[in-house]
Amino acid sequence: MKGFNPSFSPETASTYDNAPRGDEDDTVRFLAGFGKSALEFAVGTGRIALPLAQAGVAVDGIELSPHMVARMREKPGGDDIPVTMGDMSRTGTGRTYDLVYLVYNTITNLLTQDDQVRCFENAARHLTRDGVFVIECGVPSWAARARNQFIDVEAVEVDRVELDVNRYDPVTQMLDENHVRIGVDGIRFGAIRQRLSYPSEFDLMARIAGLRLRARHSGWNGEPFVAASTRHVSVYERAA
Repeated sequence: MKGFNPSFSPETASTYDNAPRGDEDDTVRFLAGFGKSALEFAVGTGRIALPLAQAGVAVDGIELSPHMVARMREKPGGDDIPVTMGDMSRTGTGRTYDLVYLVYNTITNLLTQDDQVRCFENAARHLTRDGVFVIECGVPSWAARARNQFIDVEAVEVDRVELDVNRYDPVTQMLDENHVRIGVDGIRFGAIRQRLSYPSEFDLMARIAGLRLRARHSGWNGEPFVAASTRHVSVYERAA
């Protein structure tokens, strides 16, 4: 996708929290069970970090987009989350944690296999001896779409329509996605680029980083991971 910028824009940051997923409470409850210190890769607007901190966990963050962090700082408690600016596959905080976590498909924002492996290695460097690395990510399904491209209608209103336009390359595992809003006030685009990986590939990345899979669920309430699961919550621990 020509001209793509992986750092979220001011407009994206300002609207990021407009459509909550509805599973934030379950996410926080699950993550809070792993100890009293946590590092969130791609902390963003604090959607998870802030309530996790309110639950008694000391949360730090790493984030690439200054606009997302600025949005978090506007929220109650947002100034209390220490954030190190940089790429989550390389940036360090100089500390170790009971928990490192990366949610909401965000590992796919790293656009090469090497960078995704580096992300696992960076997580491992930040873990205490008994710490865990938790990833939440969707299970890719785009390869089954006709010609590996599709358009989904997200909203149809009198004054606007919203379309999700996608093209997937199974060779590079790259998904180019654009959320297109056509309204009486004009046309807006929201471009996203992702490198999609299956859980088994993440497991191999973990082994390279000296980690191993402890548990895998299809949701934040411990639901079994089965063939029909559309996402996975994977918990990795040190291999030795």
